[in-house]
Amino acid sequence: MKINICRVEIDNYNFDEVVERIVKHVLSKGKAEYVVTPNAMHILALQKDAIFREIYRKAFLVVPDGVSLLWAAKFLQTPLNGRVNGTDLFEKLCAIAAKKGLKVFLLGGRPGAAEKAQEILVSRHPGLQIVGTYCPPYGFESQPTILASINSKITATSPDILFVGLGAPKQEKWIAANYLHLGVPISVGIGVSFELVSNMVRRSPVWMQKLGLEWFFRLLTEPRRLWKRYVFGNPALIYLVIKQRLGLFNSQYGNLDRANDK
Repeated sequence: MKINICRVEIDNYNFDEVVERIVKHVLSKGKAEYVVTPNAMHILALQKDAIFREIYRKAFLVVPDGVSLLWAAKFLQTPLNGRVNGTDLFEKLCAIAAKKGLKVFLLGGRPGAAEKAQEILVSRHPGLQIVGTYCPPYGFESQPTILASINSKITATSPDILFVGLGAPKQEKWIAANYLHLGVPISVGIGVSFELVSNMVRRSPVWMQKLGLEWFFRLLTEPRRLWKRYVFGNPALIYLVIKQRLGLFNSQYGNLDRANDK
């Protein structure tokens, strides 16, 4: 079952069900697929970006990373079965990969973040096979030589799971453009998770996570980078959700997308 939030279809699975579906697909050596982890800013970007919407439409799973999506779904009287936080998903899948002998590749993050995350995760889960890490330079997406080099690094190691931390929508657009060629069973866009696991960026205390205040903690720790996201983004999402609840949310962009497909 999918839950519609501002025209975005969210898979209504709890955290354990999402993990189970991903691991089952990887172990079966299924065809290349990818997972997206929307938050409030994704929802807003999807209203205007047709390419981003098409990427979402083709995703293997669309899981609610942002707690604001849970609040929105509850307000719309179509509650979700819980949050699927990208960092928690990253850590859980790495723990299972260590037990199942699965290979993992880490792409993106700030310089040194993926390597530090690798060090920490391998110490927690002996036997974890992180077969490669790579932090591409700024603007790499417009440089064919670097793009080809990234693909070569990944295909040479044949990972079972590819974690991509490039920020949205860059990470989703890169995954969508490359996942079929790479042939990795599951690719997942996870934002700043390498930084959070490596402690380059502090994660909120567990009590704040449980109360849905992780966004507030991040705003306090990185105000210069994130203030626009939360000061303008959250009210914009609230406005759209209220419109949906009142039945004032039209399907205009859906009609435009169908017209563009013809």
